[in-house]
Amino acid sequence: MNSAKMVMGGKLGVQTLEVGEDTDIRQYTDVEKYFRPSNLPVLNDRNYNMSFFDPYFQKEESEIILQEHLIKSPEDTIINYFSIMREAANVQEGKYAGCGTLGYQTIPYPVAYQFLASSYKENMSYKEYLKTFLNILHINLIKYRQVPVVDNPNDIIRYFVEIETIEGSEKNAAYFAYYYGFIDIVKEKSNYKISNIEFYRENYLCAPYHGWSYAAEAVIDIKYGGWCKLVKDRLPTKQDGYVKRICFKGTDGNEYLIEFYQLTNDTDIEIAQYIKDKSGSWKLIKLDPEKCLETN
Repeated sequence: MNSAKMVMGGKLGVQTLEVGEDTDIRQYTDVEKYFRPSNLPVLNDRNYNMSFFDPYFQKEESEIILQEHLIKSPEDTIINYFSIMREAANVQEGKYAGCGTLGYQTIPYPVAYQFLASSYKENMSYKEYLKTFLNILHINLIKYRQVPVVDNPNDIIRYFVEIETIEGSEKNAAYFAYYYGFIDIVKEKSNYKISNIEFYRENYLCAPYHGWSYAAEAVIDIKYGGWCKLVKDRLPTKQDGYVKRICFKGTDGNEYLIEFYQLTNDTDIEIAQYIKDKSGSWKLIKLDPEKCLETN
């Protein structure tokens, strides 16, 4: 017993599977179920198989020129970027997923790097870019939606995204990890390229055990109500898919709308704030409840 590896009070065994390199499991089943635990549809579903990468194979990163149809619109840029990256795998030494070779390995990364705007490349070399994918073995895009940008002199087109990844571990087992973030796109000549990417890891224990900031209704009541003394009457939440909208009547006589997106772990992320103008339309604004704490 003492010499055996233990986990959760019991012996830890190794799942054994017969592997046949010449057998294509797709003739028996839909392989999608093996890649992901959630039931959300995969959105990066454009089929870029190995033949797509043939023209780019063994080329220097600087020699790769994207086909224009890949970046002809902001939405094409988002979908094609993540479709190309879906089966990329940058395996980290010492971390494993319990398998042999995975997907297309590092072949997609030089192509994906060309989706970045020149200004973004100036701040991140290809070598640095590749390193940021270390131990990311599979990517599914499960949510994306264009979001408004306050004070936007550079005409940035911003998208909210949520992705699920498969990552390896020292325990020779794969783990699913979820990220949400924002991707900025700018127009370069007649094409649309990525000028900035920000990601945040999602957690799965903080919301049920700690705090209130994971629920949209609590955010309205505490930040805008308790901190800013701005909420006179919070109206019922309206939800359409993962988009949650909460209106409230303000103590200043105005009407406000706060928009949230719900993540896979059911926590709510604040996206945008609006005030109703004299014409009855919602006008994008920027409120900072943190400043209310400074003045109270």
